[in-house]
Amino acid sequence: DAQHRRPHTAALLLASELEDGHHHANDDSFTENEALLHSSSSSSQISSSDGDGWMHRLKIGFYFSLWYALNIFYNISNKKVLNVLPLPLTVASVQLGIGALYVGLIWFFQVRPTPRLTLVGKQIVKRIGVCHMSGQILTVTALGAGTVSFAHIVKASEPFFSAAVSAIVFQRWMKPQVYATLLPVVGGVAYACLNDASFSVTALLAGLGSNVAFALRAVYSKAGMEAHETIGDNVTAANLYGAVTLVSFLLSLLPALVFESTSLPGLWSEASRSMSTMSLVMRVLVSGITHYTNNEVMFLALSNVHPLTLAVGNTMKRVFVLIASIVVFHTPLSPQAGIGSAVGIGGVLSYSLARQYYENKQPNIKQYLSYNKI
Repeated sequence: DAQHRRPHTAALLLASELEDGHHHANDDSFTENEALLHSSSSSSQISSSDGDGWMHRLKIGFYFSLWYALNIFYNISNKKVLNVLPLPLTVASVQLGIGALYVGLIWFFQVRPTPRLTLVGKQIVKRIGVCHMSGQILTVTALGAGTVSFAHIVKASEPFFSAAVSAIVFQRWMKPQVYATLLPVVGGVAYACLNDASFSVTALLAGLGSNVAFALRAVYSKAGMEAHETIGDNVTAANLYGAVTLVSFLLSLLPALVFESTSLPGLWSEASRSMSTMSLVMRVLVSGITHYTNNEVMFLALSNVHPLTLAVGNTMKRVFVLIASIVVFHTPLSPQAGIGSAVGIGGVLSYSLARQYYENKQPNIKQYLSYNKI
């Protein structure tokens, strides 16, 4: 039962989840079978023993469909909000606040047990929260400054930054063959952005900055969990993500107030003239709710499939978001951007599969694997 997993096991799941892709979390206290538990579904094992394979497949299909739908809906609703209310720091803070309120209500009504963090656990959550807040603000800034498709093309380069941070900060090196798969990622993204009609310097820099922030977030998450056996009670992956969201929200208030508080009244009034205040409020609420629930559902998908399946699923998710944004916002995609995107996204999938392959060949060696996501 996920509710009774060891605290550092849940946090390792969170660390994986925070970066999208595939992962085995092996350390000295983990057997190979325990490592497999992180990336494969406990419910899958149960359903297999019960001979209920079809029901399990339907459940996985439901999780992935809901994950895709929520992610697409978040990206579209978020962009619509930013189109009429160009205040990325404020919008990002409100979205984190909605997530914090959501998880706070879950804890208040005991839908899930409230986590109780140790002093070490609180320090780890604060450190992760800084990176999570930075990544969220920069992602929303990228989505507001450019098109959704352009932002996702830039975000596709996330594996490069994850690999760089792992190597530079923690001296965790991978096989040369794995690094080779990053070449089409970087090359494809660069080619797609070059001379693209939707090119935006702000979106490019913010997207690259968010990649760095999310890579650091995964590094600090895993480092904390490797260094400390226990960080508290009732610390499941979903609960830890909720705690990180709460801290991120509190941290995001200061930059939003400092940089955008004076612009908020005028821009809100202008936005209210193009649509009703209730419609504007609902759009902001929807973007916040879908942002948080998208991650919650991804936890369910993560716990029910092998990491290879999740890696493929995450790659396809990015494709669907690109297609949906082009259809909804009528964003033209040049042949060059299409080719570059296909090469970059294909490189992401190759990178994920290569890391998993070499991880499985050396199951007893500590690996520093991280996800690649928005």
